Amino acid sequence: MEQRLSFITLGVEDLIRSADFYETKFGWKRSEMSSEGIIFFQLSGLLLSLYKRNSLAEDATIDASGSGFKGITLSYLTRSEKEVDDVIDFLRLNEVTIVKEPQHVFWGGYSSYIADPDGHLWEIAFNPYAIPD
Repeated sequence: MEQRLSFITLGVEDLIRSADFYETKFGWKRSEMSSEGIIFFQLSGLLLSLYKRNSLAEDATIDASGSGFKGITLSYLTRSEKEVDDVIDFLRLNEVTIVKEPQHVFWGGYSSYIADPDGHLWEIAFNPYAIPD
């Protein structure tokens, strides 16, 4: 099996609210592949999709009532510590929930965490060992 990740699908309570978050707060553009029931954002090398939480659970044949931390975060890597600060400042101006302020971390990087409307955590980080192209 190839080492590949093609989609990240987030189960969301309110599809319109979540799409609005990524479009207005992050400034991302919705893919033309989106439809009334699922929203796609084309990212560098993969797709982020938003799908109703209950429908996603039904598709996976699991109970949708789970809550709390699921042991997963999404990461947005920057090219510098200053860029982390700039991204967090931009998101703060857009009234995004800042979960952890930018700070130096034990593994040698500099990171912050934000939450989307459904509590999905995004790490905004400079990782000196994995600088994006």
